[in-house]
Amino acid sequence: MLKITFECPDDILKTLSETPEQFAEQGRMLIAVKLFELGRLSSGQAARFAGMERVVFLDTLKSYQVSPINLTAEELAKDISNARNL
Repeated sequence: MLKITFECPDDILKTLSETPEQFAEQGRMLIAVKLFELGRLSSGQAARFAGMERVVFLDTLKSYQVSPINLTAEELAKDISNARNL
């Protein structure tokens, strides 16, 4: 697995009252949520990136005010139409 590192000023961690490990874990989750929200990762990929099960990831999205359903209006209308034709 690839490891990515970046610098963070000490005062940021002090302001957040977090250890480097806590900050890294939360940062990984935030990145996973944002990449999912932008449609760049599927929910399964984002969950794996965040280090959790997909169902747990989807449930966690509400605390970030992100919908687990990221369909465009067009995609949603098509899904509804397909469901009606079953």
